[in-house]
Amino acid sequence: QVQPVEPGGGLVQPGRAPKLSCNLPRPLRNDCEVDWFRGSEWLSSLRTDGSTTYADSVQGRFTMSIDKDRDTVYLDMTDLKPEDSASYYCKTRGYYCHYRAQGTQVAVSS
Repeated sequence: QVQPVEPGGGLVQPGRAPKLSCNLPRPLRNDCEVDWFRGSEWLSSLRTDGSTTYADSVQGRFTMSIDKDRDTVYLDMTDLKPEDSASYYCKTRGYYCHYRAQGTQVAVSS
């Protein structure tokens, strides 16, 4: 399940910097990669080697990270724009990794 952290989700003003968290199945397999999506748009990936990649639309504004002790991934979002409004969710990817979290709605509006 995706949850807001500080503060995140719900109605957000443009330019704000919310943070989302996503609890993953525990224990998270080492061969699982993790993605953030909004709707059908891929945003970012955490690869098994620890590297992260981002879509051009969020590169430089969003940062993905993981707390391995809690098997929780985070999405720090900055400089939000109205076009960032969507349902955000994380999912795992890999041969044995097929988890998809319930999304949380983020609406960016003044």
